[in-house]
Amino acid sequence: MDLTTTYMGLKLKNPIVPSSSPLSHSVDSIKRLEDAGASAVVMYSLFEEQIEQDAQLLEHYFRIGADSHAEALSYFPNMHAYNVEPDAYVELIRRAKESVGIPVIGSLNGASTGGWVQYARSIEQAGADALEINVYYVPTDHDMCGDEVEKRYVDVLCDVKRAVRIPVAMKLSPFFSATANMAKRLMLGGASALVLFNRFYQPDLDLETLSVIPRLKLSDSDELRLPLRWVAILYGRFAVDFAISTGVHTCEDALKGLMAGAKVTMMASELLQNGVDRIGQVLRGMQDWMEAHEYESVQQMQGSMSQMHVSQPDAFERANYMKVLDSWRAPLMRKPDTANPF
Repeated sequence: MDLTTTYMGLKLKNPIVPSSSPLSHSVDSIKRLEDAGASAVVMYSLFEEQIEQDAQLLEHYFRIGADSHAEALSYFPNMHAYNVEPDAYVELIRRAKESVGIPVIGSLNGASTGGWVQYARSIEQAGADALEINVYYVPTDHDMCGDEVEKRYVDVLCDVKRAVRIPVAMKLSPFFSATANMAKRLMLGGASALVLFNRFYQPDLDLETLSVIPRLKLSDSDELRLPLRWVAILYGRFAVDFAISTGVHTCEDALKGLMAGAKVTMMASELLQNGVDRIGQVLRGMQDWMEAHEYESVQQMQGSMSQMHVSQPDAFERANYMKVLDSWRAPLMRKPDTANPF
């Protein structure tokens, strides 16, 4: 079976890519992902807050004692030993590229352009094959309209594209009011790929301590349906690649994503829960299914179940809503068995 695919111009040996997660926090872990069968790896995200903290700390050290006697210059930090998180991140990418043979995709997470454009360039210079932008932004200002929110995404993309030459993917929120239009604007802004979707981790309330607490809930296969639907709708409309990044746990999930139109399907929760060897198991399951159904390659199935290729394209839109409701009505209206009413 030919499992090869292309993503952002990168030729990959298969469509399974570990998404941004703690699994890429070390070179050894990235090697284990490669050995398990991963065709590429998306690095854990470098957060805008880390970059801002880096800049503030650096400014503090350069300002302290600046108006003192010249001997105060000796108090400046040794910059060769000065290594905060953003610089360590770039160094990890450089070492990973020296150690593995699969593409390494950097990841930036933030909500504004700011200093992370500079780090986009540093990530490229470290050898990253591509860059994924993850704009994690919750608009709480009641005076901010939807167009301003969308413009923020486009502005971030355009600023990063001006700074680097490597392909750039945009990881989207599922909460846009006009997802298709947003996809078009990002494609025109230079995105090579769209990753669907970003998972917003919601806080919880502790009733005993009356405090807000973080609560991480890993995904499950049921979450696949939302990105599956939108990839199927958008496939073929725009000159971008699509990646599904939510709800991929089994070989069936990966196959569905490919048939909807994704070039790659990304996994994180499944690998965190059950280990990186799940990559090989999923790939073997995909091969078995393809052989049983007489598929010779991944390319043969990509987009085959997208909206533009199915016999009932409206099933991806409102008609699907009606069918789901009708599916629950039938059991409720079933006539009782008169011979055995109990």
